[in-house]
Amino acid sequence: MKLPPYPKYKPSGFEWLGDVPEHWEVKRGRFCMRVNPPAPRLRALKPENEVSFVPMEAVGVRGGLNLEQTRLLSEVSSGYTEFQDGDVVFAKITPCFENGKAALAQGLLNGAAYGTTELHVLRAATILDHGFLFYSAISDKFRQLGESEMFGAGGQKRVPPEFAKDFRLTIPPKAEQQAIAAFLDRETGRVDRLVAKKQELIERLNEKRTSLISLTVTRGLPPAAARAAGLPENPTFKPSGLDWLGDIPQHWEVKRVKFVARIGNGSTPSRDNGAYWEDGDYPWLNSSVVNQEAITAAEEFVTNLALHECHLPKVIPPAVLIGITGQGRTRGMASTLLFEATINQHVAYLKPYPARAETGFLRRVFDMVYLFLRSESDGGGSTKGAITCEQIADLKMPVPPLPEQAAIAAYLDRETAKLDALVAKVETAIERLQEYRAALITAAVTGEIDLRKAAPRQASTRAEGEGKFVA
Repeated sequence: MKLPPYPKYKPSGFEWLGDVPEHWEVKRGRFCMRVNPPAPRLRALKPENEVSFVPMEAVGVRGGLNLEQTRLLSEVSSGYTEFQDGDVVFAKITPCFENGKAALAQGLLNGAAYGTTELHVLRAATILDHGFLFYSAISDKFRQLGESEMFGAGGQKRVPPEFAKDFRLTIPPKAEQQAIAAFLDRETGRVDRLVAKKQELIERLNEKRTSLISLTVTRGLPPAAARAAGLPENPTFKPSGLDWLGDIPQHWEVKRVKFVARIGNGSTPSRDNGAYWEDGDYPWLNSSVVNQEAITAAEEFVTNLALHECHLPKVIPPAVLIGITGQGRTRGMASTLLFEATINQHVAYLKPYPARAETGFLRRVFDMVYLFLRSESDGGGSTKGAITCEQIADLKMPVPPLPEQAAIAAYLDRETAKLDALVAKVETAIERLQEYRAALITAAVTGEIDLRKAAPRQASTRAEGEGKFVA
């Protein structure tokens, strides 16, 4: 969409803002909005009335509130951030602020809400349209300057309320603000719908990938691929004896992992002992590496002294690494190690016995059992949230003949690479759409583009964005 600039501009007086349309004003926030004001609508309610409750996870990125949670007013009358319909809220703590967690409050139960204390509240004065204020608060300029004003240490950095009070807002005439907000409602709604469709496509592609691996690892190659590999087509099947595995080809076996691979894990040498880390040249890996298809490089290195005194294993490639702790996606994820390295205590390694298992096939088995391993680690027999090496060792797995394992691994490498390439292409498209969305908002609220003819001069109903929640 090609949108024209305004016919005339004037200097804003601020280098970061540049020129603004000649008829626009530039004002400090304190002169056109209130920051963290009380919510009069709450004062009009009774203790037994319910109001919306908004924790940080209910605040969307780039707009929207999840209003599923409610509380009795008597339960939350203090210790929370209060706001009401028409207010703009934005996260003040890192990384939520930088990620753009903010929303225009609409549809609150009884018109009011209490939320996390990590929110700032902006209430537009009569000079300012609340829709225009919302888009100003999620613009790149607002976030970039706010990030530079943060104070605090590490993950506890926060944007102070003074930043919002002193931020220079561009102020078009009220009707023009409403036209800009209405235009952005429509355009961002259109982009968000496109992004949602592409995210659904990614989910379907990932589901297809999971299904492909599971089917091939348990049932063997499809006929055409088996024929191309010189393997039997359409084998007969037998019960595996395992409910989660089902039937397997008649000529396959079922064995415990400990009979097809060596299993172990590592440790973290003391960070206080410089002799373990300084000038180290032996790769040391933590559990973050299992989030990639193949591991090809290390970020940290230990010394030979650490290898000896801390009893760190030397894992010879190719091998399979599995994340064994944590509540996130890492626990249970598998990846293929392609260089010699050692590991920490949050990772297990599997080194196949050459006469019994092929690394690529073993890796795909653990891709398949990801959810099963996680469910087992949340149940009896292990520390909650952790997979043990003993659990991995005792896991029963299908074991085809070695040539068939190699053919299955090669087939899945090819087919999953095709699906991964499609996912990457869709992710790139999503990234570009989100970049366009952000650039459009910033250009609109700073006057880089003239929207007076592109949007009707009417108050924004925000119909497309109402109730929208983007996590």
